[in-house]
Amino acid sequence: MVYIHKKGIFKRLRNIYLKNFRWKKYKLGKNFHAGRGCQLWAKNYIEIGQGFYMGRYSQIECDAKIGDFVFFGNFVALIGKYDHNYKDIGTAIFHTPHIRNKNYNWLGLNSEIIIDDDVWVGYGSIILSGVKIGQGSIIAAGSVVTKNVEPFSIYGGNPARKICDRFDSPDDLKKHIEAYNLKYRTSK
Repeated sequence: MVYIHKKGIFKRLRNIYLKNFRWKKYKLGKNFHAGRGCQLWAKNYIEIGQGFYMGRYSQIECDAKIGDFVFFGNFVALIGKYDHNYKDIGTAIFHTPHIRNKNYNWLGLNSEIIIDDDVWVGYGSIILSGVKIGQGSIIAAGSVVTKNVEPFSIYGGNPARKICDRFDSPDDLKKHIEAYNLKYRTSK
């Protein structure tokens, strides 16, 4: 007799519920996982590839395209840069038009976040819309990403800046790409 841990069953059932019912209007790939307290909302779309892991209390609050095998730590946020019309003269910011309004026509309407394959976003990081994070990159914990991130690099800070390349040498990078493609690209 095979013993299956109850917690594992409940986690799988919860992920099935989230993917197929609660967030069914979004395109969520195979082996999707969202931890406790996660939120998804987008004006138009969220597309997530296979093998995505979203840590506890993380949120996506903007249009986003996320590749395969992307990992979010806990408390990660993808948010819009221009979600409120803060230049609306004579109106308190609390009452200004915002992205969730049907008639919202200010900045940010076509702004998205693109995260390529094989990316790790560390605990408590914030990524603003209009940013592309290149394949194989790492965002250090607590970072605020306001500009594009180069592939296979490590960024950190507020605002996030390049710390170093992910691999020590071009030869190591080449070996990683070959091994990654062999392992993951051929199985699609």
